[in-house]
Amino acid sequence: MTTTPPAIRFAPEADADLAAAEGTVVVFVDGEGALAPGAVRLDKAMGGALARAIEDEDFKAKAGMAVTFAYPGGVAARAVILASLGGEPGGQSARKTGGAIAKALSKGAVTIATGGIADDAVVADLVLAVALRLYDFREYKTASDDDAPKAPREITVLADRPETLARLSAPHAALAEGIYFTRDLVNEPANRLTTDEFAARLAAMQGLGLEVEILGEDELEKIGARALLAVGQGSASESKIVVMKWQGGAADEAPLALVGKGVVFDTGGISLKPAAGMEEMTMDMGGAGVVAGVMRTLALRKAKANVVGVVGLVENMPDGLAQRPGDIVKSMKGDTIEVINTDAEGRLVLADALWYTQETFQPKGVIDLATLTGAIIIALGHHRAGWYSNDDGFASAFAAACEATGDDAWRMPLGKPYAEQIKSRKADVKNTGGRPAGSVTAAEFLARFIKDGMPWIHIDIAGVAETSSGTHLAPKGATGWGVAALDALIRAEHEG
Repeated sequence: MTTTPPAIRFAPEADADLAAAEGTVVVFVDGEGALAPGAVRLDKAMGGALARAIEDEDFKAKAGMAVTFAYPGGVAARAVILASLGGEPGGQSARKTGGAIAKALSKGAVTIATGGIADDAVVADLVLAVALRLYDFREYKTASDDDAPKAPREITVLADRPETLARLSAPHAALAEGIYFTRDLVNEPANRLTTDEFAARLAAMQGLGLEVEILGEDELEKIGARALLAVGQGSASESKIVVMKWQGGAADEAPLALVGKGVVFDTGGISLKPAAGMEEMTMDMGGAGVVAGVMRTLALRKAKANVVGVVGLVENMPDGLAQRPGDIVKSMKGDTIEVINTDAEGRLVLADALWYTQETFQPKGVIDLATLTGAIIIALGHHRAGWYSNDDGFASAFAAACEATGDDAWRMPLGKPYAEQIKSRKADVKNTGGRPAGSVTAAEFLARFIKDGMPWIHIDIAGVAETSSGTHLAPKGATGWGVAALDALIRAEHEG
């Protein structure tokens, strides 16, 4: 199942008769509260209803405003939405307003009149926000009138420069598909998204031009990926590493590497999680989902960059063959790891996936993503991802990409005192250093598996991969956090 964004059509606003448009019509006021040209024309047909609204002393034209006029007289539309980008429109206000518009929409035709908004890039961001907020995962909903899809499937965007806007929006359309793909993966239940099914969905992207390779347990045993294999040894599902390659840059240029944790379900293993909330562990493959969504985006927009995506797919189950607390496993690198807690399994998966990626592809930089620790939620809540880096230049570029796309994140510290917490009496390292600074010690564990001189970023997305209440850009459920930021990073830093 693949959920697809609504179709977007661009047309000249000057040629449009907004009074005759059916369904829902969206018009704008500027930061001063003045009606945009399209709104002025529509207001005449509505008998001045919009003008009267903005003359009210309580009316404030601010970013995120979307006021609905239901069944207005004088026009064909079932609803008119009066929206505002605020006084200084930019990417942030466009995302906020686009999300507000999307939440106000219902099924049927939608016309958005953007003429009068001077910056075409802002309009493109607004349209992307509308598309992202309209995501609706319905694969397992049974048909009924009460639960029928309510989101529109086609949107007409009217603009002063529709050709320019269509050109600017083309990569946004690819990004929307990538984010939708990530959200679908994260929302899937584990009985459907097994490691085999996950790998099959990634392999299907060969049709987009990606090169995809799947390593099963026999291949992983041969290369010594025993830390990853140990996590999945209690599951009936075969553990795998899946490699996705996009070669859009120079043939001799080293790739950027993206590495994702793909635990399709995490019971905690023998260190069993509490029952309450365990159903949410279907999202523990969120890092792999983000990597997959980025790779899909790159292929769809034909990115002029070389990028390799590597995901470790496992299931952590408490079978009689499962690894135990106290076990010692050997990683592909050769380091021995004392397993203190089998619920600290994601770092074992990433340890081998990271080493395999560096050994095989000699990348120019590595970014890993994982729903790795509950500790990062204690530190940052569900508002920001936490991230770590060993390279300030790489870090600055990533921070700029997060700022530009609204994928909020906060850089966290690394350092020797944290590494001391994961020293083991019996092995080279242990897989957890206890509750204090739990996200930091997890990052320090991963740092052991980064080669000297390799620029590296680790992103802990445990708090942002899903939302229980919705955001400007996502309804309740999977968010696709990180796809936009990584795509922006690649566009800014790795495409000529």
